[in-house]
Amino acid sequence: MMKCIVGLGNPGRKYQKTRHNVGFMVIDELLNRHGWSLDKKKFNGHYCLESLHGEKVVLLQPQTYMNLSGDSVKPLLDFYQIEPSQLLVIYDDLDLPIGKVRLRQTGGHGGHNGMRSIIQTVGTKQFNRIRIGIDRPQTGITVTDYVLGKFSKAENGLVSDSISIAADACEAWMDKPFLDVMNAYN
Repeated sequence: MMKCIVGLGNPGRKYQKTRHNVGFMVIDELLNRHGWSLDKKKFNGHYCLESLHGEKVVLLQPQTYMNLSGDSVKPLLDFYQIEPSQLLVIYDDLDLPIGKVRLRQTGGHGGHNGMRSIIQTVGTKQFNRIRIGIDRPQTGITVTDYVLGKFSKAENGLVSDSISIAADACEAWMDKPFLDVMNAYN
């Protein structure tokens, strides 16, 4: 059975390395580790089909902008007949401290518009997720400006570590049940 790993973010140079794009950063880390590239452009996204630990996997970066992420995820899942239980979505979380990584098997959108879009279009909350902490903005900074801003130099080390941990968890999921991966990485 094929698996799908989706990293959420916004397309374009303007949004590279912003807090909202940590999902893209994890996909980039996996691509770098294995010498892969997002060589396919379809389903409103950039993706690749690969094999890891004997398991087939699709890695996807939606190109729809965050609020419409489901418009990329749903058609890809349908085309490759991937069940939601074989979906793993990686995204930023304001409610976790910077550098913290949390895995879950289900849940709501928690106010995250990309997750809201995926839950609505896929029609279920029953899919795996990796949340990467980006913390909340300081007083006087809007949430929008904060998530579309870049990490400070002081934060870069923690972010880099969390991206590496999330990529490790993605790789572990290729040959272990997600519950086992959760227990190892939470």
